[in-house]
Amino acid sequence: MRWLLVLLALIAVPAQADRIKDLGTFQGLRVNQLTGYGVVVGLAGTGDDSLDYSTQGVKGVVSRFGLTLPPGVNPSLKNAAAVIITAELPAFAKPGQRLDITVSALGKAKSLRGGTLVMVPLRGADGQIYAMAQGNLAVGGLGVDAADGSKLTVNVPSAGRIPGGATIERAVASGFADSPVVTFNLADADLTTAQRVASAVNRLMGDGKARAIDAVSVAIEAPPGAESRSMLMSLIENIDVNPADAPARVIVNARTGTVVINGAVRISPAAVSHGKLTVRVDENPRASQPAPFSQGETALEPSTELFRARQLQEGSLERLIRVDGDRAAVSAAQQRQHRVSFANAGWAVNAERKTETLQG
Repeated sequence: MRWLLVLLALIAVPAQADRIKDLGTFQGLRVNQLTGYGVVVGLAGTGDDSLDYSTQGVKGVVSRFGLTLPPGVNPSLKNAAAVIITAELPAFAKPGQRLDITVSALGKAKSLRGGTLVMVPLRGADGQIYAMAQGNLAVGGLGVDAADGSKLTVNVPSAGRIPGGATIERAVASGFADSPVVTFNLADADLTTAQRVASAVNRLMGDGKARAIDAVSVAIEAPPGAESRSMLMSLIENIDVNPADAPARVIVNARTGTVVINGAVRISPAAVSHGKLTVRVDENPRASQPAPFSQGETALEPSTELFRARQLQEGSLERLIRVDGDRAAVSAAQQRQHRVSFANAGWAVNAERKTETLQG
């Protein structure tokens, strides 16, 4: 039984520990944006009609099949629309894999419902072709026009998606196998978290192998070669780290009157007055002494008093809520009475305050 307890103690993880892979990503393992220009055909009269760039796009499409329109002839293209195609190429994507693409109308097409995207190349920021796109659009929107000019539109009918509509033709070199170090970037900049990540990696690999460069990046020495680095990065991703506590933050939505406060916020003695309501917070910590010869230590016990005053009528009652540590109680047994004065909107009200204590 003893060895089992020792083993459990060794593998125990703090309740708030996060995996390193949940805190950020390795540098170089990123997505790349692809874009393309094409033509969607097969629309039910909701296309671009006779816009110049859509006409030029259709001429380019039909020229692939050896068809040439006579000079000066611009067909009415109500069933076609010029579109922009966008996609994201993930890290380590290989030729032959499929990508989801988004197709958006470029001109005055009212709807792309029922359309088919003609084959179009997708290029990266360097101008190189990385994928080819084609397929039938799935449009979640709906648009209807009546003869009297009334319209009904649901969502956005001028944009749609093609799941698996692009095929990867070229991979993007990440370069992580040849760089002298592997760099891990935190999603949220924090010096404390960066130091803790470096310390956790050093406990696994040895001192000096990882160092925090700044509040975001942690440089890790790694052996060359894609296979060795893939194994090392897999081990690093699953190390548990306790991230630094979030900074105290208060978010106020003035439009809805909503106030969001995180757990790091601490309230000091304060007084707040709004309209006919007055709130005051008093801190009166008490010293707790240990029993004689108990080898205990003196500690401060928090004690918070919240005063709330609200004018109900002349001679209104103000109640006192007393908070001792985590216990809050409001009384039913009257202990003392005294008079208080507070000003509100230029006038003074003297109210009898009754302090009550309810043993919880």
